[in-house]
Amino acid sequence: MTDLVKYEAARRALAEANSVDEVAAIRDRAVAMQTYARMAKDSELIDKATDIRLRAERRAGEMLVEMRETGQRAKGGESGRRELQPATLGDLGVTKTESSRWQKIAAMPEREFENRVTDAKREAIRSVEATAAERNEEKKERRAEREAELAAKIVALPEKRYGVIYADPEWRFEPWSRETGMDRAADNHYPTSELQTIKNRSVHDLAAANCVLFMWATSPMLEDAIEVLHAWSFRYVTSFVWVKDKIGTGYWFRNKHETLLVGIKGDVPAPAPGTQADSVIFAPVGRHSAKPEVFYEIIERYFPNVPKIELNARQRRAGWEAWGLEAPDGEAAA
Repeated sequence: MTDLVKYEAARRALAEANSVDEVAAIRDRAVAMQTYARMAKDSELIDKATDIRLRAERRAGEMLVEMRETGQRAKGGESGRRELQPATLGDLGVTKTESSRWQKIAAMPEREFENRVTDAKREAIRSVEATAAERNEEKKERRAEREAELAAKIVALPEKRYGVIYADPEWRFEPWSRETGMDRAADNHYPTSELQTIKNRSVHDLAAANCVLFMWATSPMLEDAIEVLHAWSFRYVTSFVWVKDKIGTGYWFRNKHETLLVGIKGDVPAPAPGTQADSVIFAPVGRHSAKPEVFYEIIERYFPNVPKIELNARQRRAGWEAWGLEAPDGEAAA
């Protein structure tokens, strides 16, 4: 909307301009808008800026012709304008090259000019989009290289370390009464742990110097989860939200979502532009506490080479290490 307002204002100013220098100033602003649009990769803005620039150049060319024909502009390029003498191009702030090109544009038949405007705008948009695509492709390639380099460094360490840790801690949510409020508690499905026990877990012995943590948290345990994330030496950066197809329990609200926190330590490459997953994922509920397959797939797409481990795992996933009560014997321990 802002770009449209600026475009309409420029069109009005161009229609109302009475001198070459006014039109040239509008043209110069359009050129500046084109430059900004290229930097911002803004296709809509460069379309409008190109339109204004060409129409300003045509109008300036028309004015230059009129001035020459009415004796208001000198035919030569001499300088040193005196009062009541015809203006020179130098007086008008216009170069000979600009004057020649603008007058040629002014001499075009209307249909030919409009076709030129259409072609110029199409080419300008194509250049912006091509540049953006090329830059994104370069970023994808560089990000893939960084991920592979990170994986190689972790694998080369003398002690086994992981660049991705995926955790689903056994949160203990205290009901109002453990005597009457345990009928739907997680303790009925698996043993839970107190917050300090989870915080004290030696995850730092598993994490590489550059590592990303994906950790599940239910809404009531969100504050505790942030504490755990920091205790494990990670810095919170963002989160996913899993929206379930079944409604759960809750005191304030009937919970229908869980949050997957993302924390990092060291230097971990974020995904390249255009490859990021949506932050909200809709997926059906499986057996108690089981998480949807899609989150594994996203992590694997982001970090295909980096060594990965799942904490509180129910089963070993191909290409991952696993730790947890229900994981197969002999897995990595935390």
